[in-house]
Amino acid sequence: MPALKRKSETVSDPAIKKPKSSHPQKSTVSVLRGEEPAFPRGGASVLTPLEHKQIQIQAKQDVLFEQSTGKTARAFESEDDENEGDEMGERDRASTTVRQKRRSQAVNSKKQKTSKVIEEPKLKIEGLSYKRLVPGSMVLGQVMQINRYDIALSLPNNLTGYIPLTAISDKVTSDMEALAAEDISINDAEESKELGDIDLKNYVSVGQYLRAHVTSTSAPSGSEGKMKKHIELSINPKQANTGLSKSDMITNNVVQAVVTSVEDHGLVMSLGLDDSAVRGFMGSREIGHSRKIANLREGAVFLCIVIGQSSNGNIIKLSADIQRIGTIKKSNFLADAPTVDSFLPGSAVELLVADISSTGLAGKVMGLLDVTADLIHSGAAASGKDLEKKYSVGMKVKGRVICTFPIAEEKKLGISFLDHVIGLSSQLSKGTDEHSVPTDTLPISSIIEQARVAKVEPGLGLFMDIGVKGIRGFAHISQLSDSKVETLYQSTGPYKTGSVHRARVIGYNPMDGIFIVSLEKRILDLPFLRLEDVQVGQIVKGTVQKLIVNPAGVGGVLVNITEGISGLVPEMHLSDIHLQHPEKKFREGLNVTARVLSIDLGRRLMRFTLKKALINSDAAVWKSYEDLAQGMQAPGTLVNVLLTGAVVQFYGPVRGFLPVSQMSESYIKDPKQHFHVGQVVNVHILSVDATEKRMLVSCRDPAAFDAGQEKALKGLGPGAIVSGTVSEKTADEIIVELTGSGLKASLRFEHLTDGSAQKSLGAAKKIRVGQALQDLLVLSKSENKRLVKLTSKPSLVKASRANRLPQALDELKIGAEVSGYIRNIIPTGAFLQFAGDLTGFLPAKLMPEEIKKLPEFGMRRDQSVVVKVLSINHGQERFTLTQQALPAQGKPDLAASQVPDRALTYPADGVSTSIDDYTFGKLTKAKIISVKETQMNVQLADGVQGRIDVSQIFDSWEDIKDRKHPFKSFSPRQVLPVRILGVHDSRNHRFLPITHSNKAPVFELSAKPMDQTEADFDILSIDKVAEGSAWTAFVNNVTADCIWVNLSPNVRGRIRAMDVSDDLSLLADLEKNFPVGSALRARVTHVDPANNRLDLSARSGSASTAITIKDLTKGMVLPGRVTKTTERSVMVQLSENVSAPVHLIDLADDYDLANPTIYQKNQTIRVCVGDLDIPNKKIILSTRPSKVLSSSLPIRDQEITSISQLKVNDVVRGFIKNVADNGVFVSLASNITGFIRITDLSDSYIKDWKAGFEIDQLVQGKITAVDPTLHHIQLSLKRSVLDKDYVAPLTYADMHMGRVVTGKIRKVEDFGVFIVVDNSSNVSGLCHRSEMAEERVHNVKKLYDEGDAVKAIVLKVELEKRRISFGLKASYFSKEADENDSDEDDSDGMDGVQLMAGAGDKIADESPEHEDLNLDDVEDMESEADTVFSANSDTEAKVLGGLLPAHNGVSLTAGGFDWTGGLKDAEVQDTHSDTDREVPTKKKKKRRKAEIKVDKTSELDAHGPRSVADFERLLLGQPNSSYLWLSYMAFQLQLSEVTKAREIAERAIRTIAHSKDTDTEVLNVWVAYLNLENTYGSDETLEEVFKRACERNDAEEMHNRLTSIYIQSGKNERADTLLQTMVKRYSQDPKVWLNYAAFLFDTLAAPHRARDLLPRAMQSLPRHHHLDLTSKFAQLEFRSSNGDPERGRTIFEGLLSTFPKRLDLWNVMLDLEIKLGNKEQIRRLFGRVTGSKLKAKKAKYFFKKWLDWEEKEGDEKSSENVKARAAEFVRKQVETIEHGA
Repeated sequence: MPALKRKSETVSDPAIKKPKSSHPQKSTVSVLRGEEPAFPRGGASVLTPLEHKQIQIQAKQDVLFEQSTGKTARAFESEDDENEGDEMGERDRASTTVRQKRRSQAVNSKKQKTSKVIEEPKLKIEGLSYKRLVPGSMVLGQVMQINRYDIALSLPNNLTGYIPLTAISDKVTSDMEALAAEDISINDAEESKELGDIDLKNYVSVGQYLRAHVTSTSAPSGSEGKMKKHIELSINPKQANTGLSKSDMITNNVVQAVVTSVEDHGLVMSLGLDDSAVRGFMGSREIGHSRKIANLREGAVFLCIVIGQSSNGNIIKLSADIQRIGTIKKSNFLADAPTVDSFLPGSAVELLVADISSTGLAGKVMGLLDVTADLIHSGAAASGKDLEKKYSVGMKVKGRVICTFPIAEEKKLGISFLDHVIGLSSQLSKGTDEHSVPTDTLPISSIIEQARVAKVEPGLGLFMDIGVKGIRGFAHISQLSDSKVETLYQSTGPYKTGSVHRARVIGYNPMDGIFIVSLEKRILDLPFLRLEDVQVGQIVKGTVQKLIVNPAGVGGVLVNITEGISGLVPEMHLSDIHLQHPEKKFREGLNVTARVLSIDLGRRLMRFTLKKALINSDAAVWKSYEDLAQGMQAPGTLVNVLLTGAVVQFYGPVRGFLPVSQMSESYIKDPKQHFHVGQVVNVHILSVDATEKRMLVSCRDPAAFDAGQEKALKGLGPGAIVSGTVSEKTADEIIVELTGSGLKASLRFEHLTDGSAQKSLGAAKKIRVGQALQDLLVLSKSENKRLVKLTSKPSLVKASRANRLPQALDELKIGAEVSGYIRNIIPTGAFLQFAGDLTGFLPAKLMPEEIKKLPEFGMRRDQSVVVKVLSINHGQERFTLTQQALPAQGKPDLAASQVPDRALTYPADGVSTSIDDYTFGKLTKAKIISVKETQMNVQLADGVQGRIDVSQIFDSWEDIKDRKHPFKSFSPRQVLPVRILGVHDSRNHRFLPITHSNKAPVFELSAKPMDQTEADFDILSIDKVAEGSAWTAFVNNVTADCIWVNLSPNVRGRIRAMDVSDDLSLLADLEKNFPVGSALRARVTHVDPANNRLDLSARSGSASTAITIKDLTKGMVLPGRVTKTTERSVMVQLSENVSAPVHLIDLADDYDLANPTIYQKNQTIRVCVGDLDIPNKKIILSTRPSKVLSSSLPIRDQEITSISQLKVNDVVRGFIKNVADNGVFVSLASNITGFIRITDLSDSYIKDWKAGFEIDQLVQGKITAVDPTLHHIQLSLKRSVLDKDYVAPLTYADMHMGRVVTGKIRKVEDFGVFIVVDNSSNVSGLCHRSEMAEERVHNVKKLYDEGDAVKAIVLKVELEKRRISFGLKASYFSKEADENDSDEDDSDGMDGVQLMAGAGDKIADESPEHEDLNLDDVEDMESEADTVFSANSDTEAKVLGGLLPAHNGVSLTAGGFDWTGGLKDAEVQDTHSDTDREVPTKKKKKRRKAEIKVDKTSELDAHGPRSVADFERLLLGQPNSSYLWLSYMAFQLQLSEVTKAREIAERAIRTIAHSKDTDTEVLNVWVAYLNLENTYGSDETLEEVFKRACERNDAEEMHNRLTSIYIQSGKNERADTLLQTMVKRYSQDPKVWLNYAAFLFDTLAAPHRARDLLPRAMQSLPRHHHLDLTSKFAQLEFRSSNGDPERGRTIFEGLLSTFPKRLDLWNVMLDLEIKLGNKEQIRRLFGRVTGSKLKAKKAKYFFKKWLDWEEKEGDEKSSENVKARAAEFVRKQVETIEHGA
């Protein structure tokens, strides 16, 4: 290994003789000699006084060292071994070592002559590397890539650092905090447009040079305890200018600055210095030619040069002009500085060359500061020139500082002489195009067929010519071949200079100006290296990596197409049909063929499709709107199906809309009945707009419209009379197939007659499909849409035949009478339409007087009208109509009669000359003066003002990019095309017709693109707004309960607060989430034109309509606004006229959480209609999560909707509704009430029972009677009724002499203690002090305290006086233990538990099921306790095996470790110090006395604790004993009290003190807890306990324990999953890999999977683990019944060929072969090992082992053969020794 060789070469101990290298090495001669020149330039020394002083001190120390030891002092100390793995620094280190050797030789020879000459230590040449990069380092970098959440910075020597969002500038950080405060989710794809405010491209640019401060060099890799290489940087001037002060702000110094304010004449900048008074200023001329000051933002960061300062030094003048900073030949470099701290990365300096080598050079700046340039940045790598020819010692050269070395002993800087680094520019390839970017000339992932080796750096890699002039490629030694390359040579070997190889570009470092290439065959063969290499629409081969599971099932599949590149197959793209069980079809490892749907490089996401219809399609891939044209055909996937059509997704961002009319040749009413999401449809393009990214597609067969029909359509003109047959009839029109041509045309109902709408509708009802229609008039046609509009109005047909139906403007004549129909009506008139979509305007003033005051002038849309032409404007292609008689003298000049001519100056459109030119509908231009929240103030000309309302900007909802700030894209002085609507009336907030113009009118304008192109347009008024119609509304004002919005400048409406959004979280702060000016999509719920009232709703679907009580249905979920809260209910308003309460019983699924006070007034909440009584107008609402949120959380208190749900003996909870004299009434539901009699309230007598109950109190009871007829329910709160295991409290009558009871000390007196019996009706008695112990008790209070738990025996009972005398003497209980048998144990609640003395039968098999799977070396618990518990069933034995030790001291094991957690013997002995004693006798009173002092309840039992009280007593004395806690848990499990066992485990975890001494105790409890949940709990409870255990203990240890629990319980699949997690999380632990392999071999019988682990383990583990791990994997092949011994031999042979002297490998292999029993193989192996070169001692061992085996397994002849071989070995050894002598 090269690293090891280098390490051996750098050993500097003179006592060790190094062998000479077998390969010749190029001699490295240092140009700078050890002694000073005799006559240095200028007559002075090149060394500073400080350096002279240091040399003198070092010389004295060396002389003293030599005199005392006789050894030569080392002239230069080698660097620590920690940098041996650096890539770019290896060659520097090697050459430095050679120079050190030769220097040492020279010094030694000189010291033989004189001891006074001391060689000066030379500066070591080294470059930047990952190991030399530490937190606090400074480095110069170039922005390489701007990502979504960070910035990638290219650093020297092929390093890359990342700048997070919070490390750019304080401004960016504050913007992020502001967005977080607004609850804006950056990860939400739908809200990603909000990130426009924090687009990192606004703060830095690609190619920009910046100084960075290293904040971290590692980051968590996802596995606990494992870190990955990750360089995190900060470019904030506060860190990037660390060390600089006000005094360092001198001319030509380079500092980093951030923009704090953008002014007209320049930028105010912050330098991040400690002195906040010091600021920077950059003039507008100093920002550089490539930047514009208008585009700069606060927070932008620049690397600047100081060009001056103010008189007081507080204002630093800066320049960021690259041409100025990068020109350092004569100036702009730092020639002088107050301190060495002034020199930071980015500074240009002039240095004096002091040392030159083939790998770099070193020098000094200002004679004080050391600088070095490595192989790359000295220019030697790129140019290939010899540095010793280019530079000479003593030469002054200029360069730029690129890094610092904080860990160096002396302050030292790295410097670069590369032209592009000095000039702070990007490296350009020197090809035909001088300005081409290298990656454009040679993209990453390109394969270079002939890459020639230009330079060989032994131990480092190759520099290669790759076909890009001026830029070389570098291939590291580890990337030359799939196999290991030990070393490189200049003139020999496959990689010698001039050799040609096939290579692939894997990266480019713009800072170094070098391509990174690889010669590895596996890299060359990879189909893709990066996500950027994959093309949208490309067909790829992949492997199923993982199934994505969500609550709804399988949500998708992850498919891996190559190393490190995976993509997602969404659920809808798994198959052409919907799969019910995708997991059955897609298994991990399955090979699939997929097609790339889309790639998101910013988020590094890729999506595939597995639909065969898309994969096998030969149609062109639609991935860009620019490449699409009308008529193209391709398949697409439906992603959304609406009532109006469907959205079709293709590839990349391309989507199209499929209208319902284009879905089929036949009529489709509801597309959802015929199409579904995920369906693949073949479509062709009807129209595409690449600019707007819109596309219309059709499923209809384009071939159905043949050439004949197309010719017929072209020949069909407006005004033609045709006939046809009705082919289809819809709700408002008739589809007619024209006779002869077969064309389809539409005929609206309103165009059937000239009469009223009812008459037309009646005529439509009489028409049937197939009926022939005559005299149909063609009104218009659209060849693109193949649409023909017809009319059968007799007046229009007659006019057409009489040539009075115009089709074009040229056919009109002033005064001519024409027939048409009403198209639209506005307050100022009506628009009339004729044939060919010709439209004219009929002003209101030119209508008859009798209709002017009628609503809408008494007209309706599509009404037939006869008018006369009043005027024609051919320039604007408009004409005016009239219904009045024309004056005899001709047409009047209305414009001249109303407003005098006023000349314009500087009109915005450059055409208008007079204000009179601004007429209604005129198209002109306006310049923006200011932008407000709801309008833009504009100027049509000097002195002529106008306004554009926010509602007159956008054509559709999709056009609004920023819906919170629609005007964000507009700025002052911008010129917009507009159309004049009228004159604005600021007093009434509406606009008037042009005729209302005053002297200084403010024109109301429209900037909608649609209004600029349509020949005529419609002005919206409130009477044209219909209920149910959808609009884009803009917020005008926000109040507490509603939002006022504008649909147009003069149409204003209101949206109630609860109707503003479906997302209730947004309603908490209306002003914040819906600011003034923001856009909403709203639907009209009510309109009243008479009162000018308009109500809207922004909620989706049917929720937009106003709610009445009749609209409500049971189970409906809808939002409501809280109007009032009390302690009993919440009042919720659903609409203006509908309100209802939410009672306590309906607030939550868990009545413990029912709290009305958590709701606030005006808060919007989601409610469900629970009960509805429309006749009585009674509504009951519910906020239960199970109702309003479809929550899957467990429901503790089920909702009761009917009395039939209730059964006798049901236990229910409810709230007290009333406390009456005869009992308590409890509300069980909103309409169900239960009754509790006084006698059913409690088992005991309660004197003042009303004091214990109050209204709204939560109670739990059991139903004792149900009468559905009378609607009566009776409950009981008695504990005896509720608890099936209820035991009646003991009374005085139950007490009898000799009865043993447990209790607590109630009171302590000098004469004795009063004891209250447990589980009794306050039964108490006295234990006199004479009955407490065998000996006299002098002080009772020292022995007992109040509350102590004790066990007593009844000595005397006096029922009449209610007195009881108790005894606590130990002798009482020893007698009772001898006399009573196990039957009496049952009375104490110990049913099912047998206490035994001594060792009993084993609970489970001692031998583990999986002996080879040793997950951890855990001590086995060998209990010496005399008694244990035994389980009565197999299940209990299984669980207790994890809680208690086995009888013989060997605990239950699985997979090689102890289920009890490895309790130690001492712990068990301590725990049973009270229970392991023999039964005390009367003769051992002293011993009993000691026991009384320790155990206040005397001996608990001769056989251990027998009750809860016994355990509690023991735990009081030994709370840290895990054995006691585990025994307690086992005791509860034997009583089937699983819940109590859990509670005990939780108590144990909380109680045991956490320290190093008790870690094992806590671990034991956690293991038992896991075992309990595995057997009795669910997956969720086990997972929860496991997560907590990992947090409290060693996570890896807990993973091991749970794995063994799974194996022991037969849950192998879960064990497999957990082990997979472990090898990812703890990949640095070789035990994890080996354990997993053993599990796969032995348990799952999957050796192929186990073998696949070895290469993965080798990649993850350090090299020093490889040999041992490989050996153990080979041993598994031998030892496992599922292994392959031949494969194991192959692995061992490979190891032995690499490490032939590792005798331990030979020994292991011999043992394995001996166990296998193949005699020939064993003899062959013994022969090989004894035939190798062995020392006598080792040879003796192997010969003896061979001989022993032959004597046991072989015969006499084979034994003699071994002896003969041994004798021959000894003979050869003797000969060798004699020959050597």
